[in-house]
Amino acid sequence: MRTHRPSQDEDAGRPHAEAQAFREAMAHLAAPVSVVTALDPAGRRRGFTATSVTSVSLDPPMVLVGVGHRSSCHAALTGAREFTVNVLGAEHDELARRFAAHGIDRFAGTGFAAWPGTGAPYLPGAKVLLRCRTADVVRAGDHDLVLGTVTDAHTGDPAQAPLLWYRRAFHTPAPALPAAAA
Repeated sequence: MRTHRPSQDEDAGRPHAEAQAFREAMAHLAAPVSVVTALDPAGRRRGFTATSVTSVSLDPPMVLVGVGHRSSCHAALTGAREFTVNVLGAEHDELARRFAAHGIDRFAGTGFAAWPGTGAPYLPGAKVLLRCRTADVVRAGDHDLVLGTVTDAHTGDPAQAPLLWYRRAFHTPAPALPAAAA
């Protein structure tokens, strides 16, 4: 099967959705909330709240993280050799807000630990932890897509409810009902 990718010239004449209409449409797409962390070249911990994290491949296991060019963590994430995706549970809504804030020490008093051997920051109580080695960085509009090969994957308490971002607010889904007995 061949895939056609329009060239920049072909795409130039096509209309695009208006930014506000696109933003409103995307607000209706529920997404898990993560804090993505890395060490910058000086060894300082950096991190930000992200909803643009998705799996890409099973063989090898890979994820994609989108980071805006204007993000304070852009240079740290796109230049890092490795990063961690800390998928948050329902009890982490304040942490998600903290890592979305500007002008503060996002890590102060949060309980982040360091991976043995690398020092990369991670959240021990995260619902899911994905330690990733950066494989590629691809420019996509006003964001860069950081592709990471997953080197460690850990899940927390299966009963822990996820934290979701939907319609510009944090939500926790209702607990699943037990399956009916057959």
